[in-house]
Amino acid sequence: MNQRQQIIEWLRADPYRMQALSFARELRLNQWCLAAGFVRNLVWDKLHGYPSSTPLNDIDLVYFDEQNTREQHDSQLEDQLNHSTSARHQSFPWSVKNQARMHLRSGRQPYISTEDAISYWVEVETAIGASLKENGDIELVTPFGLDALFSKTITLNSKNGEIDTYYQRVNSKGWQQHWPELRLVV
Repeated sequence: MNQRQQIIEWLRADPYRMQALSFARELRLNQWCLAAGFVRNLVWDKLHGYPSSTPLNDIDLVYFDEQNTREQHDSQLEDQLNHSTSARHQSFPWSVKNQARMHLRSGRQPYISTEDAISYWVEVETAIGASLKENGDIELVTPFGLDALFSKTITLNSKNGEIDTYYQRVNSKGWQQHWPELRLVV
C-alpha cells in the first residue's frame, strides 16, 4: 500500500477524525482541508505503534476565500461548527483560518490557494491536510509529498526559513518527547 492510501485508511479507521471531516464538509468552504496535526499526529502515532490517537490540541480547518477575508468570518465559522457539533453532543477544538489573508502575518505575497499557503508552514511534515468529498472520498493536500512525514523527521521548511520559530515550535510542542523516534532536519 502506498503512503497516500495508508493515510486514507488510517483516517477512515478513526471515528473522531471522520466525524471532524464530516462536520467540516458541511460548511462547503472553498479548498478546505483539516490540516497540520490532524493528519501529521495520526501518522506519527501509527509509526510509533501507539494503540490510540494522541488527543488534538486543535483542529486546523483551513480554506481559501479571497472574497471574504475578514477574521471575524473565521470566528463565525468556528461558532457555527461549535454549535453544530455540540448539538450532536460532540466536542472538537476548532481553529478556522482563511488562507487568503494569512500572507499578511508574515509579509509575503498573497497566496494563490490553500495548498500554496500551507507550503509556507514552518515544518514540511505539518504541511498536509485532508478533506472529505461529497462522494465520500478522502483527498489529501500534500505540497511536499509524504516521504518526510513517513521518515519520522521534523524538517525545517526551506520556503519558510524561520529557524528560530522552528526550534521554538519543536521545543514548545514537545514532539520529540511524545514521539521519541523523531529526528530534527534543518
